[in-house]
Amino acid sequence: MREVVVLDTNVASDLFVRRTLPRQVSEALRGASTAITFVTVGELTKWTDLRNWGSARRNQLEGWLSRHEHLEPDDAVAVTWGHLAAAAIRRGRKVSENDTWIAACCLVDGVPLATLNMKDFVGFARYHGLDLRGVEEAEELDQ
Repeated sequence: MREVVVLDTNVASDLFVRRTLPRQVSEALRGASTAITFVTVGELTKWTDLRNWGSARRNQLEGWLSRHEHLEPDDAVAVTWGHLAAAAIRRGRKVSENDTWIAACCLVDGVPLATLNMKDFVGFARYHGLDLRGVEEAEELDQ
Protein backbone atom coordinates (compact mmCIF):
# COMPACT_ATOMS: atom_id res chain seq x y z
CA MET A 1 0.00 0.00 0.00
CA ARG A 2 1.30 3.45 -0.91
CA GLU A 3 1.96 6.02 1.76
CA VAL A 4 -0.59 8.83 1.99
CA VAL A 5 0.77 12.38 2.23
CA VAL A 6 -1.53 15.33 2.94
CA LEU A 7 -1.09 18.43 0.80
CA ASP A 8 -1.17 21.74 2.62
CA THR A 9 -3.26 24.32 0.78
CA ASN A 10 -0.17 26.03 -0.64
CA VAL A 11 1.09 22.76 -2.13
CA ALA A 12 -2.35 21.91 -3.53
CA SER A 13 -2.64 25.37 -5.05
CA ASP A 14 0.79 25.18 -6.69
CA LEU A 15 0.05 21.74 -8.08
CA PHE A 16 -3.28 22.86 -9.50
CA VAL A 17 -2.22 26.24 -10.87
CA ARG A 18 1.46 25.80 -11.77
CA ARG A 19 1.74 22.01 -11.83
CA THR A 20 5.21 22.36 -10.30
CA LEU A 21 6.69 22.19 -6.82
CA PRO A 22 10.12 22.75 -5.30
CA ARG A 23 12.35 19.70 -5.70
CA GLN A 24 12.26 18.74 -2.01
CA VAL A 25 8.47 18.68 -1.94
CA SER A 26 8.24 16.80 -5.25
CA GLU A 27 10.61 14.17 -3.89
CA ALA A 28 8.54 13.86 -0.71
CA LEU A 29 5.45 13.13 -2.81
CA ARG A 30 7.08 10.70 -5.24
CA GLY A 31 5.27 7.36 -5.10
CA ALA A 32 2.77 8.57 -2.48
CA SER A 33 -1.00 8.87 -2.63
CA THR A 34 -2.10 12.40 -1.88
CA ALA A 35 -4.87 13.67 0.34
CA ILE A 36 -6.29 17.07 1.21
CA THR A 37 -8.22 18.25 4.23
CA PHE A 38 -11.63 19.85 4.39
CA VAL A 39 -9.75 23.09 5.17
CA THR A 40 -7.96 23.05 1.82
CA VAL A 41 -11.26 22.49 0.01
CA GLY A 42 -12.67 25.53 1.82
CA GLU A 43 -9.63 27.73 1.25
CA LEU A 44 -9.48 26.92 -2.46
CA THR A 45 -13.23 27.52 -2.81
CA LYS A 46 -12.83 30.93 -1.14
CA TRP A 47 -9.98 31.65 -3.54
CA THR A 48 -12.17 30.88 -6.59
CA ASP A 49 -14.92 33.17 -5.29
CA LEU A 50 -12.53 36.05 -4.60
CA ARG A 51 -11.01 35.70 -8.07
CA ASN A 52 -14.42 35.43 -9.77
CA TRP A 53 -13.64 32.17 -11.52
CA GLY A 54 -16.12 31.04 -14.14
CA SER A 55 -17.85 27.69 -14.12
CA ALA A 56 -15.32 26.02 -16.45
CA ARG A 57 -12.36 26.82 -14.19
CA ARG A 58 -14.34 25.90 -11.06
CA ASN A 59 -15.22 22.56 -12.66
CA GLN A 60 -11.52 21.98 -13.38
CA LEU A 61 -10.74 22.57 -9.72
CA GLU A 62 -13.56 20.29 -8.57
CA GLY A 63 -12.25 17.55 -10.85
CA TRP A 64 -8.73 18.03 -9.54
CA LEU A 65 -9.91 17.96 -5.92
CA SER A 66 -11.88 14.76 -6.54
CA ARG A 67 -8.68 12.93 -7.47
CA HIS A 68 -7.38 13.24 -3.91
CA GLU A 69 -8.48 11.49 -0.75
CA HIS A 70 -10.26 13.93 1.59
CA LEU A 71 -9.69 14.11 5.34
CA GLU A 72 -12.88 15.26 7.04
CA PRO A 73 -13.48 16.52 10.58
CA ASP A 74 -14.87 14.28 13.28
CA ASP A 75 -14.90 14.33 17.08
CA ALA A 76 -11.31 13.07 17.31
CA VAL A 77 -10.12 15.85 14.99
CA ALA A 78 -12.10 18.46 16.95
CA VAL A 79 -10.66 17.32 20.28
CA THR A 80 -7.15 17.23 18.84
CA TRP A 81 -7.63 20.74 17.41
CA GLY A 82 -8.59 21.95 20.88
CA HIS A 83 -5.49 20.40 22.45
CA LEU A 84 -3.20 21.81 19.75
CA ALA A 85 -4.70 25.31 19.99
CA ALA A 86 -4.46 25.33 23.79
CA ALA A 87 -0.87 24.07 23.74
CA ALA A 88 0.14 26.83 21.31
CA ILE A 89 -1.46 29.47 23.54
CA ARG A 90 0.35 28.05 26.58
CA ARG A 91 3.65 28.33 24.65
CA GLY A 92 2.81 31.94 23.79
CA ARG A 93 2.46 31.20 20.07
CA LYS A 94 -0.21 32.49 17.74
CA VAL A 95 -1.15 29.85 15.19
CA SER A 96 -3.63 29.96 12.34
CA GLU A 97 -6.90 28.17 13.09
CA ASN A 98 -6.85 26.63 9.61
CA ASP A 99 -3.27 25.38 10.04
CA THR A 100 -4.29 23.91 13.39
CA TRP A 101 -7.20 22.07 11.74
CA ILE A 102 -4.87 20.70 9.05
CA ALA A 103 -2.38 19.54 11.69
CA ALA A 104 -5.19 17.94 13.71
CA CYS A 105 -6.42 15.99 10.67
CA CYS A 106 -2.91 14.72 9.95
CA LEU A 107 -2.19 13.77 13.56
CA VAL A 108 -5.48 11.91 14.02
CA ASP A 109 -5.00 9.96 10.79
CA GLY A 110 -1.27 9.46 11.39
CA VAL A 111 -0.25 10.85 8.00
CA PRO A 112 2.52 13.30 7.04
CA LEU A 113 1.97 16.81 5.72
CA ALA A 114 3.72 18.36 2.71
CA THR A 115 3.89 22.14 3.03
CA LEU A 116 5.76 25.09 1.57
CA ASN A 117 5.39 26.98 4.87
CA MET A 118 7.30 24.91 7.40
CA LYS A 119 7.26 27.74 9.94
CA ASP A 120 3.48 27.43 10.18
CA PHE A 121 3.68 23.78 11.26
CA VAL A 122 7.04 23.25 12.95
CA GLY A 123 5.53 23.68 16.43
CA PHE A 124 3.05 20.90 15.70
CA ALA A 125 5.98 18.74 14.60
CA ARG A 126 8.22 19.57 17.54
CA TYR A 127 5.64 19.32 20.32
CA HIS A 128 3.04 16.92 18.92
CA GLY A 129 4.84 14.67 16.47
CA LEU A 130 3.43 15.95 13.18
CA ASP A 131 5.46 14.43 10.34
CA LEU A 132 6.43 17.26 7.97
CA ARG A 133 7.72 16.60 4.47
CA GLY A 134 9.60 18.50 1.86
CA VAL A 135 11.82 21.13 3.46
CA GLU A 136 14.96 20.41 5.43
CA GLU A 137 15.28 23.58 7.48
CA ALA A 138 12.42 22.71 9.84
CA GLU A 139 14.87 21.97 12.66
CA GLU A 140 16.13 25.55 12.54
CA LEU A 141 12.67 27.01 13.13
CA ASP A 142 10.95 27.31 16.46
CA GLN A 143 7.27 27.70 17.21
